[in-house]
Amino acid sequence: MADIKGFLTTPRQESVRRPVQERVRDWNEVYDGQSLLPIIDKQAGRCMSCGIPFCHHGCPLGNLIPDWNDLVSRNNWASAGEWLHATNNFPEFTGRLCPAPCESACVLAINQPAVTIKNVEVSIADRAWEEGWVRPLPPERMSGKIVAVIGSGPSGLACAQQLTRAGHTVVVYERDDRVGGLLRYGIPEFRLEKRRLDRRLEQMRAEGTRFRTRVAVGSDLDAAELAERCDAVVVAVGATAWRDLPVPGRELAGVHQAMEYLPLANRACAGDFAGPPPISAEGRHVAIVGGGDTGADCLGTVLRQGAASVVQLDIHPSPGRERPADEPWPVYPKVLRTSSAHQEAGERADGDVRVFSASTLRFEGDPSGHVRALHLEVEPEEWQSERATERMLPADLALLALGFSGPEPDSGLVQQLGLRLAADGSFARADDFTAGTDGVFVAGDAGRGQSLVVWAIAEGRAVAAAVDRKLTGSAAMPAPIRPSDRPLVL
Repeated sequence: MADIKGFLTTPRQESVRRPVQERVRDWNEVYDGQSLLPIIDKQAGRCMSCGIPFCHHGCPLGNLIPDWNDLVSRNNWASAGEWLHATNNFPEFTGRLCPAPCESACVLAINQPAVTIKNVEVSIADRAWEEGWVRPLPPERMSGKIVAVIGSGPSGLACAQQLTRAGHTVVVYERDDRVGGLLRYGIPEFRLEKRRLDRRLEQMRAEGTRFRTRVAVGSDLDAAELAERCDAVVVAVGATAWRDLPVPGRELAGVHQAMEYLPLANRACAGDFAGPPPISAEGRHVAIVGGGDTGADCLGTVLRQGAASVVQLDIHPSPGRERPADEPWPVYPKVLRTSSAHQEAGERADGDVRVFSASTLRFEGDPSGHVRALHLEVEPEEWQSERATERMLPADLALLALGFSGPEPDSGLVQQLGLRLAADGSFARADDFTAGTDGVFVAGDAGRGQSLVVWAIAEGRAVAAAVDRKLTGSAAMPAPIRPSDRPLVL
């Protein structure tokens, strides 16, 4: 510890968001990274270097948090970057996208605000890139083994980078036109500017990883034939089978899945359209059904496209702002969190645009067959009435952000690779990530179900270790988790 009294004398300070009126007019990241520069060493110095660092338990990657906190507090940024990358392939992603379960598990959080672990992490990652400390790490020798990775989301990319650095020839197959999976087309630009993803991909290409886009394994390319040509196949296709809303009016034009809408917005940011994207919120009254992170991503996107109005519906009651008694430290608690998008919508509407305890009853259409209203029922606790109340909201664009049930079962992979579906809709697998025919492995959301980016990267690293062990007989590569590992609370 650089300052043994840091946690007593230094209050918590977080990264500052850019002014709402400024950021809703562009697609740049919402946080002003410059605001961290003068404070981050003192914030890192709040870490108590606990004898038992529970932040390790909160982080699926097992990030060496006290170690790089201490290094930052001593202004040793280069070493901090090395320690950070020792357990995390893409800290600039997790530092922006992860909900920071490590902070909920911080020992200081028992009775004080936690250390700003996430801010320290992203500061180290960005400094490492700015200083040129992040370089390609190609293998010294090749193993002669070939591994195919199906899917280029965070799990597939982490797996591919680890195996490439171990000397295997790795080819990543992606069905979209660009590499990145959820990072590319699911996460809006204002949360993760795609230049950061492209920068990592260039590093991976320089290390030797090969990418093939516009190839849907299971239909464009027979997965069984691919498995015969390779020494191992890793299925990391994510959980992309979205949940639907079977209510009257679902078939109306203007009712779309969130993952039909968000990728088009990202494509528009990439310059794929001469004008607005095919599905746009510009000038429309928008209803977002779903209160999770995907719904919040839709909310921020809708605001930037210039919607006339927007409401986000959450079927769950509003959680409190304090940790519930039945979710004690160090678990990740369910509390009311205000994302950057909620802040933006709240300033515009002069209040919270979220409606809790809301059940969608039906969609109402106009004579042309286009949605024009959403009917919902709100439970008594939300409106302080004696019984549930039915309301109608104007909506000529409705977005369904209800989460995902697992990988797409009809992709061809199930039959061609001999995979089985588990009860929760994910691909069944053993404790060493193996599944289906010999040499096939499953990692990420495809095997654990819808989860966090930090879990995806952890699984990518772990499955890479399992593949390397099969191909070489050694266990030298770090494996942070097993498939049976589960967070205490998600």
